[in-house]
Amino acid sequence: MNGFAVAIFLQVMHQTVAANGRSDETTVAGTLGENIILPCWNTATNVTPSFTRWMTNGQFTIERNHSIIIPIFPSEGHLTILYNQSLYINRINLSDEGTYLCDSLPHNNKTQTSLTLQIVSGPDNSIIDIQPATPLSNGTLFVVRGSTVSFNCSSLSYPSQSLSWGFQGVASSNDSLAVGSGSWLDFRIEDVQPTAQGNYSCRAQNSISQKAAGSSTELLVYYSPERHPECLWNAGKDPSHVQFSCSWFGGYPSPTLFWGEKHQTSGSHGKQVAGQLMESEETDNLVVNLNRSLLFDGQMLKCNGHHPTISPGEDKFCSFTLKSPYPEGEPLVTAVEGTNVTLTCTESNSLPPALTSWQRTAQQEDVISSPKYVLSEQGPTFTLTIVNITKQDEGFYFCRSENPLMVRELEIYLTVKATSQYSGAIIGIFLAILIVGSGIVIAKTIYSNRDRICLGNGFEQMGERGDVLSLVEADEEEVFHEAIPRLPPLPLTNGHNTTLVEIHTIPPKSTRLLFHRRATDRTRA
Repeated sequence: MNGFAVAIFLQVMHQTVAANGRSDETTVAGTLGENIILPCWNTATNVTPSFTRWMTNGQFTIERNHSIIIPIFPSEGHLTILYNQSLYINRINLSDEGTYLCDSLPHNNKTQTSLTLQIVSGPDNSIIDIQPATPLSNGTLFVVRGSTVSFNCSSLSYPSQSLSWGFQGVASSNDSLAVGSGSWLDFRIEDVQPTAQGNYSCRAQNSISQKAAGSSTELLVYYSPERHPECLWNAGKDPSHVQFSCSWFGGYPSPTLFWGEKHQTSGSHGKQVAGQLMESEETDNLVVNLNRSLLFDGQMLKCNGHHPTISPGEDKFCSFTLKSPYPEGEPLVTAVEGTNVTLTCTESNSLPPALTSWQRTAQQEDVISSPKYVLSEQGPTFTLTIVNITKQDEGFYFCRSENPLMVRELEIYLTVKATSQYSGAIIGIFLAILIVGSGIVIAKTIYSNRDRICLGNGFEQMGERGDVLSLVEADEEEVFHEAIPRLPPLPLTNGHNTTLVEIHTIPPKSTRLLFHRRATDRTRA
């Protein structure tokens, strides 16, 4: 009807019947700011009115002479009497509220029409306010588990309104939380838990027009995992590949995980920490696959976890520093043929832990567990036991450790010696040779000093004197009784005085006596 709203009769407030006629009083609701038409039934049936007058609260408001033609729906003016005596009110305001009475000529003396115009508005500007809450990009709000949350709903209605809070969650449907009248209604939840997550609605209803309006919002309850992220590694498709995983379970919603690496670099400003981001995703578990070309010794891999409930700069993380393998052990091992020997290798330095195996010979053939070769592992210690060693077992053995960073080997050389029975024979022969040799040396020494032993000097004087007596037998013996004059000492020789005596007699059948004497004068202290 071109924007005009006809009043709806909502309630009959009062009706009385007088002796000289009937008076009807009706309440009509008019919405603030809208247009309304108040009807008039004061004209006799099948009679065209010539004059109409409207009164408001007993005061003259407007009148019309129907002989003057006016537009059916005027676009200007606040009050207009239409051709059928109805009162048109353009854009109702609060001052239009009151009791209206219509009178017209000719009129029906037995009937008068009285209307009460009740101005209504709203509910408008319905607002839901939840604190403390953080809005998301889609308008949803979230609060942190354990906090105290206040809910407030406000709306504008005239002349009055009723407000109510409702909740619909996973385990509940349309629960009433609070009811009241006035311009606002609030309540609060202490120590909020995930069960309080759901849709909260506020409904406002005008007490006169019964017009209702409402608004709702979804509230989420966030909570972060209680523990730090956990970093793990798994073997890849081959030893040069590795899979690193970072898991952080137990939070809502899922956290955002960041895999990155950091290492120290040397520059003009000294050592600096450099790094790069490898991968990030909003998930409970983030996996990255890396190969040897991207890894190096001393590299730090770090997984940062961010959650909306954690303040910036307080992110949780886990990390580890990569280390290349370094097997350790004895490089030289000796064993006796026919016995058992155990080669030991220890590798506890690598990260991720290296795979350690045994190889033998220069061709580095893999050693497989068998009755001949017994392989065992206890913590970081790896052993290879060779049973009943033979000379063919002598040679190189390798303890090979490999992790995704590199391969490193410990080289062990095994020497195999003869069995113990041959060793006893060799030792016996050696002792026999030693005894025989010692006897020969002693016999030779006694023989070479036999003249001194015969003169009674014994062995004790052999070291103090250097006399040499040589007897040469002749055909006849001759006793020589001449005195032997003492000769002057010869010059010092090697720090000792030496006297040389030589006696020669030539009988018919000569006997020659040679006597060489070396006397040593010792300086006594």
